[in-house]
Formats: sequence, C-alpha cells, structure tokens
Amino acid sequence: MTFVVAIDGPAAAGKGTLSKAVAAHFGFAHLDTGLLYRAVAAKVLAGADPVQAARTLDAVDLEDGTLRTPRVAQTASEVAVIPDVRAALVTFQRQFAMRADGAVLDGRDIGTVICPQADVKLFVTASPECRAQRRFKELTDKGMDITYDTVLADVKERDERDRTRAAAPLVPADDAVLIDTSDLTIDAAVAAAIAVIDRAR
Repeated sequence: MTFVVAIDGPAAAGKGTLSKAVAAHFGFAHLDTGLLYRAVAAKVLAGADPVQAARTLDAVDLEDGTLRTPRVAQTASEVAVIPDVRAALVTFQRQFAMRADGAVLDGRDIGTVICPQADVKLFVTASPECRAQRRFKELTDKGMDITYDTVLADVKERDERDRTRAAAPLVPADDAVLIDTSDLTIDAAVAAAIAVIDRAR
C-alpha cells in the first residue's frame, strides 16, 4: 500500500535535508523534484529547448554534477514557469509517488498539484534572511566568491517568481502542516516532521 509524504517550501528552507532524513527514517524512497527542473535547466544552458528537454529527461540526468550551481538554479526557476515543462514532468513525479514501499517528494507544488491526495503534507519555510544565510554558507563553503546581499536578493527574487507564476504557484496546501525552521535545529525539524507522519500512519 502506498504512503505519500509531500514536502513543499521555498528555496533553502531545509526541505531537502528534512525530506532525506524522513525518507531514511521510514524506509521510503525520496525524490527531490527540484532536481528535475535543474536537470532541464542544465540542458537548456547547453542549448536545448526547454519543453523538449523536459520530455526527454532521464534519471541519469539527475546525476549531473553542475545541478547545484547558482546559474543552473536561476535557470531552473525560469523554466519552471513554463506550463508545458511542468506538464511534461508531472507524470514522472506521480509515477514515483506510487511506489509500494512509500515515497517522500519535495518541491514547490507537491501537495497542491502533483500529489493533492498525499497522506501527509508539510510546508517547510524560514525567513528570507535565514534562508539566504544558509545558502550563502553553503556556497562559500564550496569556494564560491559571492556576497550575502547577492544571495539574499536572489532568494527574494526566486520567492516572488515562485509565488506569482501562473502554473502551480508556491503556496501551502490547505491541509499542510507548517514547519518554520528559522529557529529550529535540523534534529528538531526532523523530529517535528516524523511526529506528524507517525500520527497519520
């Protein structure tokens, strides 16, 4: 019997870390749906048409080492507003969610569009400043030359684009449980998520 956990939220809120931990705890499969859009973006930056790139996406494309760069992230946010790109990736995500051993999917529209009947819906968020600080540390730890102000501006710009796009805007599902990680440790956020899922099971 399938059991689907939908985890949504803005960039750098901690949903990826949370999703991986939750999936490991329950033995569920995990899909970072943002990687799908990053993989499409990487193909677009290499000269591909966005819709064609989405329609021909393969699992191996998710292993591209460049998918976590700011340039790919920015382009991913841009291609994600294209309705035909989103439509091409919906089937991939919904098939993943049907795994018999349970599935955790994280992204922007899992609880509202991809899996509106998910057994558990979480919306993970944090203040823009907190999220920018996390992303800034992540990037500088990788040796990137970037300023905090630049990262903060990028976070706010992506938030605005994600919230106002016509196709599947970033909004919490009506029945989603909100987890604000601004002042939570990773362990505390994971514990909160596990508690919600335990109650649903």
